[in-house]
Amino acid sequence: MARITRRGTLGLLLAASGIAQALAQQAGDLRIEGPWSRAAGAGRTGAGYLTIRNTGREPDRLVSARAGIARAVELHTHLHEGGVMRMRPVPAIDVPAGETVTLGPGGLHLMLLELRAPLNQGEAVPVTLVFERAGEVEVRLAVQSAGARGPAAPHRH
Repeated sequence: MARITRRGTLGLLLAASGIAQALAQQAGDLRIEGPWSRAAGAGRTGAGYLTIRNTGREPDRLVSARAGIARAVELHTHLHEGGVMRMRPVPAIDVPAGETVTLGPGGLHLMLLELRAPLNQGEAVPVTLVFERAGEVEVRLAVQSAGARGPAAPHRH
């Protein structure tokens, strides 16, 4: 049976901390956490989901996004119209001071139009978010299975 030393435990903790840090990006007073997507085929449409925490005293807005893997990236929301759920583009996504905005299935999200390559489970896809105040920040969408409901939770032993 393998023994875990204090040095080994410390190394594992530091590695886990680095992974957690890699999953969150800072842009000014904004912290972008848990970026993910679902698997999708080339030529199809993909979606991006994430959480934006504004720790500052000033509001900000997500005004656009871009990704080399897609012809275009649009900011979208879901609306109920006549009992039918429809997606619609929005010009920007407000991120009020001191609040958290979640982009997720069934709500606000990023639409990756006309994928140039497939989004394969287990890969990470770079997307650049453009904020009115905080500027640009690149995040990596962790691609989950096609039917995923959220980002994969880290394994705990």
